[in-house]
Amino acid sequence: MNHSSDNITENATNNITRHVEVAVIGAGTAGQNAFRAARRTTKNIVIINDGFWTTTCATIGCMPSKLLIAAASRAHDAQHSDQFGIHADVQIDGKQVMARVQAERDFFANSVKKQVDSWPEHKKISGRAHINKDGLIEVNNELIKADKIIVATGSSPFIPEGWTDKLGDTLLTSDNIFELSDLPTSMAVIGAGSVGLEMAQSMARLGVNVTLFNRENRVASLQDDDINKKAIDCLARGLTMKLKSKVEDVGTCSDDKTIENKKSVAFIKYKDREGQVQEWQGEYVLVATGRRNNIEQLGIENLDVELDDKNRPKNLDINTGQIGDLEVYIIGDANAHIPLLHVASDEGFSAGSSVCPNNTDANLRPPSIPLSIVFCEPQIANIGMTLPEVKDSGLNYVIGKVSFDTQGRSRVMGVNCGLLHIYSCKETDKILGASMVGPDAEYIAHILAVAITNDLCIKELLDTPFYHPTIVEGLRTALRDVQDKMSIPYQAQLTQEDDF
Repeated sequence: MNHSSDNITENATNNITRHVEVAVIGAGTAGQNAFRAARRTTKNIVIINDGFWTTTCATIGCMPSKLLIAAASRAHDAQHSDQFGIHADVQIDGKQVMARVQAERDFFANSVKKQVDSWPEHKKISGRAHINKDGLIEVNNELIKADKIIVATGSSPFIPEGWTDKLGDTLLTSDNIFELSDLPTSMAVIGAGSVGLEMAQSMARLGVNVTLFNRENRVASLQDDDINKKAIDCLARGLTMKLKSKVEDVGTCSDDKTIENKKSVAFIKYKDREGQVQEWQGEYVLVATGRRNNIEQLGIENLDVELDDKNRPKNLDINTGQIGDLEVYIIGDANAHIPLLHVASDEGFSAGSSVCPNNTDANLRPPSIPLSIVFCEPQIANIGMTLPEVKDSGLNYVIGKVSFDTQGRSRVMGVNCGLLHIYSCKETDKILGASMVGPDAEYIAHILAVAITNDLCIKELLDTPFYHPTIVEGLRTALRDVQDKMSIPYQAQLTQEDDF
């Protein structure tokens, strides 16, 4: 770090309460992994955390959202089994739904907390850290000098300016939606990313009157227009979506029916895709417009770290999180590189290994192949390079395709809506990337990620067994389509292959 002891003022030096080799700021997934990895070779370490000592995933993210999705899937299957000759009268107990979400969420969070509780107390500090102009960490009543600093302060939901005051108690984010004691009657969801899609569809399937708004005519940030169009088609069958709509204003107004309870309802004024001004009213507004890294108020500039106009650190080593040649590492959501749990986990391990004095490159985990999954139904997945990246690469590529509308097992299960595109290089016979909406996308995505990671060619994948009848057979159909297009003009029509 550029802030050597020579640069620290004499007054600051006299007030230092602790000198450590490594300080980790933030105790989420990335921070915890960094702390564990660094502790293997140094005992002179401290971890500082403001807020809960669990992880975003366990407490307010991945796990509670999947619990809500699980309840919604049960309700949807029970309500939509007529095609199988099964008719049911479904009663949804909103309080019981949310009680299970919270109880199971607490189970996962407590499991993480138990690990943290096993760490020595003198190595943990609860409080908000700030890095002062001398490059020292101020927290509570301590002034800590750290030879190496790992920043893992995570991220927070982004809320447009003024909306918190305008919406008041009707405003929800992914940080507080799982604290509801009952399912709401109505809800607007703003943003069609992973959080927005998952929450909008789940709430709608559980009987909530949901409207999803998004500025673009796009969902899940899909970059392949055909996959995006198919995803919209599949999702719109059970979800009201106002895509290509611009929110002009938000606020609350009195609800005449409950005026004695002084209850307000939320409203949204927006321009629809035709440019007409419309208004929505309902109980809550879930703002799912993305997350921003928690780095701005940390004082990171006092470590000579430069940020770009989107608050992302410059000169970032995507493998270790190190900033240039500084002894500063910014990892997980804090660096805003790829804000996903498995990436944060790997970055934490690599950063924690890098700061160890006996570290070798063999201890470092290489950057993962890009992999993202949205757990709506049908699921959406992206693996490897996006279609625009493939086009910009200058490589000679083909696109293998399969529709799940007619795929055997998908029709058997009544989940036959979807499309898979595999982008492959003609010269190397290797997979560059893929995009998909469809059933079992989470499993197909992992197979493709393994193939790309291990540099497998199309033939090697096709030589592996595909059990019949499975939805994964759709992957084989797309791979066969790739193989066919390697030797014939790309304009050839897709031939659907399935074994019945």
